[in-house]
Amino acid sequence: MNQKVIAVILARGGSKGIPRKNLRLLAGKPLIVHTILDAREAELVDCIYVSTEDPEIAGVSKEYGAEIIQRPLELATDTAASAPALAHALTEIERGGMCPDLIVFLQCTAPIRTGKDIDMAIRQLQNTDADSLLSVSPSHKFLWEKSEGYASSINYDYRYRPRRQDMKTQFVENGSIYVCKPWVVKQEENWLGGKIDLFVMNENCVDIDSLLDFEIAELILNKEQSE
Repeated sequence: MNQKVIAVILARGGSKGIPRKNLRLLAGKPLIVHTILDAREAELVDCIYVSTEDPEIAGVSKEYGAEIIQRPLELATDTAASAPALAHALTEIERGGMCPDLIVFLQCTAPIRTGKDIDMAIRQLQNTDADSLLSVSPSHKFLWEKSEGYASSINYDYRYRPRRQDMKTQFVENGSIYVCKPWVVKQEENWLGGKIDLFVMNENCVDIDSLLDFEIAELILNKEQSE
């Protein structure tokens, strides 16, 4: 299937929780570099774009083979959502003459993936009638919620607590890979829409939001590289 597939990475310079997070070293490389290298490893990805307002991020990304999209400052604030930034990136990409058939949206903060994972996710979407796809990890956790001051179980009956292996498998969005058709971004103003499929990965995926997450991700990456 000869389709044009692009990878888009959103990477702003600011970060409240971890300053300069996207450039912080992880296993010897800036965080964003891991995602760029994963996209480069993927055989089905034709071009990689990094959308950023930050000159340093742009420089590092270009050094590792990504094309740069200058993100407007109003789309790079602490309160700015990712969907408008992705829509802006797609508009700029199409304005430059590239009309992709599929968009692979990769988040820097979820670096536990490979180019092979990305290729498998792309092929899965291509081989179904789905319009978009998200990567997930299986979960058998017991979930609760609190309402009006009191707690209740969500995905099981606490009075008949099942064994973990007997629970129906549920899935947690892990943030590693999203694949969608361009119309989803344009019409839904999101990277998920239409018929949505799940790309199941293992439980090692980490979405980095704290310094502890950095340490966990580094342990996993170092272990994978040594095997």
